[in-house]
Amino acid sequence: MIDDYRSLAVFVAIADTGSLSAAGRRLKLSTSVISHHLSRLEERQGVTLFFRSTRSMSLTPEGQIALEPARRMVAAGEEALDAIHAGNDEPVGALHIAMPAFGEQSRLHQEVWNFAKAHPMVAISLKCSDAPTDLVKDGFDLAIRLGTLRSSSLKSRRIADFERRLVASPDYLNSRPGIETPESLAEHDFIAVTQIPPNMTLERNGQSVSFEPTNMRVEVNTVNAAKAAVLAGLGLWHVPLGEIEQDLADGRLVHVLPKWALPALGIYAVWPDIGPQKALTRRLINHLVENRSKLML
Repeated sequence: MIDDYRSLAVFVAIADTGSLSAAGRRLKLSTSVISHHLSRLEERQGVTLFFRSTRSMSLTPEGQIALEPARRMVAAGEEALDAIHAGNDEPVGALHIAMPAFGEQSRLHQEVWNFAKAHPMVAISLKCSDAPTDLVKDGFDLAIRLGTLRSSSLKSRRIADFERRLVASPDYLNSRPGIETPESLAEHDFIAVTQIPPNMTLERNGQSVSFEPTNMRVEVNTVNAAKAAVLAGLGLWHVPLGEIEQDLADGRLVHVLPKWALPALGIYAVWPDIGPQKALTRRLINHLVENRSKLML
């Protein structure tokens, strides 16, 4: 019976992630072990749970019938483990977290390290990337995301805000027409970041101006690369303030249109809606919320 329970947990992971390899990453098991558990479960029950192809796996009618009861079993097991540790002052377990690639020295990252230092029995696996991450398929308990969240099946909580500054290098500004008003921006080059919409809103004294750059001279796929392009004098971009405070202080970058502000954006904790939230995930989110004043990027 224990083998059946273990195999059912593997079955749920495959159904949630869509492949044997993704289920293996989620459960920290090799693909061959995942395949073995699935095959044994199908053999013992005398059914086929997935239609298999070279590109995907989809549930058979028998698999669809079994999925929700199996998912409840896994959720109940996780709830039981959470209950065991709920009364402990010292949390125990592992967290798989996704965060943006930039800002490794930021206070946001530092608070994750503070949480890890405060709880030595918690193992932290952290992936830093500016590319979109599939939390379910890749087995993440939690992601930190910035800006405006897109509609999805994920759950989220706003844990803090961050400010941005529209900036350029002195060399760029000295070689181009002056920027006195938001309308002047139309004459200038901008840096494009693949996954971030180019449009922006500038605000001053209750007045709001929307602007969408058309001269996108350079396109990059990370915030760090965008900052480097701005420093190289290739155009303007709106960068999180925490990433450029020292550059502004040292004169390597200039705040463009300082009388106009970009609206503050959110820092969100995001997690999959595939069962009860892990107590350890809740504890980390609560830690970040309690220290939200330190998280400004």
